Amino acid sequence: MLPAPTVPLDERSALELIGEILESAPAPVTLVPTGPLTNIAMLLEQRADLRGKIKEIIWMGGSTGRGNVGAYAEFNAWVDPEAADVVFKSGLPLTMVGLNISHQALITEEVIQSIGAIGNETSAFGVELLRFFCSTYDAVESMPEGPLHDPITIAIAIDRAVATVQRSHVDIETKGEFTSGATAVDLHDMLKKEPNADVAITLDVPRFWQLIREAVANLK
Repeated sequence: MLPAPTVPLDERSALELIGEILESAPAPVTLVPTGPLTNIAMLLEQRADLRGKIKEIIWMGGSTGRGNVGAYAEFNAWVDPEAADVVFKSGLPLTMVGLNISHQALITEEVIQSIGAIGNETSAFGVELLRFFCSTYDAVESMPEGPLHDPITIAIAIDRAVATVQRSHVDIETKGEFTSGATAVDLHDMLKKEPNADVAITLDVPRFWQLIREAVANLK
């Protein structure tokens, strides 16, 4: 179990917090949203003066194929497709880390054992979380080896070589009756539109898990 928190809740909104971080940062900041893009879109629309303080955005969301909500959409895009549309049209450097690549980061028994072998408190808790996560995927999607999604964004921020990316144009479906939230990735340049995102395609799986193990080993 996690210990009781020792830090009080921050009274600032997410928009205020991100804005203050960008304002005080000595250099442009990489934003790594791992959920719906509502706060990022609001920041871009309400604090246009801070655009120059954003180095890049690495987003966990979308998919080059099918999603996990309905027939096409991935959850983080589906929750607020209008916000995703704003971000993808912003012109800022953007990397999309979708289900197509996160489903390559499978939590195998070998992975769990290697993390547990680190032997610190974080690794023990991590094993507990990973086993629970896998059990939910097995129950809901018949995947006993669940995929680890969000950490891939941080891995890419640390080491771009952990994934191959393809420069592509991505449109966000905001009006489709059956496809709202779908990320329409033009992998084959069929539309001849200017690319607006780096789309993560292939994960270097051993390199990714090594980054995870190194991070866990550096904690207590």
